[in-house]
Amino acid sequence: MHTRHLGNSDLEITPIGIGAWAMGGGDWAFSWGRQEDKESIAAIHAALNAGVNWIDTAAVYGLGHSEEVVGKAIEGRATRPYVFTKCSLVWNDQREIGHSLRAVSVRRELEASLRRLRVDVIDLYQIHWPDPEPEMEEGWQTLGQLQEEGKVRYIGVSNFNVTQMKRVERIAPITSLQPNYNMVTRDIEKEVLPFCREQHIGVIVYSPMKSGLLTGKMNRERIASLPPDDFRPRTASFKEPLLSRNLGVVEVLRGIGERHSRTPGEVAIAWTLRDPVVTGAIVGMRSAEQAKQIVRSAEFRLSPDEILEIEEYLQANPVAA
Repeated sequence: MHTRHLGNSDLEITPIGIGAWAMGGGDWAFSWGRQEDKESIAAIHAALNAGVNWIDTAAVYGLGHSEEVVGKAIEGRATRPYVFTKCSLVWNDQREIGHSLRAVSVRRELEASLRRLRVDVIDLYQIHWPDPEPEMEEGWQTLGQLQEEGKVRYIGVSNFNVTQMKRVERIAPITSLQPNYNMVTRDIEKEVLPFCREQHIGVIVYSPMKSGLLTGKMNRERIASLPPDDFRPRTASFKEPLLSRNLGVVEVLRGIGERHSRTPGEVAIAWTLRDPVVTGAIVGMRSAEQAKQIVRSAEFRLSPDEILEIEEYLQANPVAA
């Protein structure tokens, strides 16, 4: 599997990485529903064995549980994958999630993540959300200090806009940005992606398949049957008026995929990788079977005509959220 250079780092990462959000399991605010740890670990092993070389998680996923699962999965492997995680979302004993970028909080989160992940250093440590915004510089300065201390190798941001990136890069260089990006969520195209290109900031996108909506396996019945602790049915893309348009996109992806013996999800991932400014895509995997299928998308690319076919559908079917 070929690799791409990530921002100002010496990391060469595969076009797709293992997304561990759903591996946090159920019973928390942004859960994807119940998930068996053994299935998660099998998915990680399958993807790594197929050549994927990085995993992205966050402390808040499952309120620490996702990091624990990742730690178990990579422990003892002859070649350890790059491990990326995030800070700034914290929780209390009642499992209520809040935000903090205070130095003492960031350091506390970092130490907890190192323990859960069972590693001595984190390859890429990211601010998950620029919130609280008045604490942003303090949080970023702390990440820079952790980098100097050797506890993290590189530092990045997630969900930042251009103004916010300009504020923190005065303190320390940004290795990468992690934005939400897929063919139905394209806010970053106007300003954020051009800025990253100009500043040589790596881009690793999350939700390339729109939280499973573009996989080809979602329909109204399945969405209606998702468990109560699955956050996705509460989001705009899974509800009308966007849902009908989005399911229509899936049929376009299905048609393109059938020409290449690919799934709609693989086409959706390839779409996010069409622009070289995108270094990699974070792809959720919940079983070994799913991982083996998804890994194929790392080398799949769309033709200009196929990209145009998708664009023409979206332009012909605009829906304001």
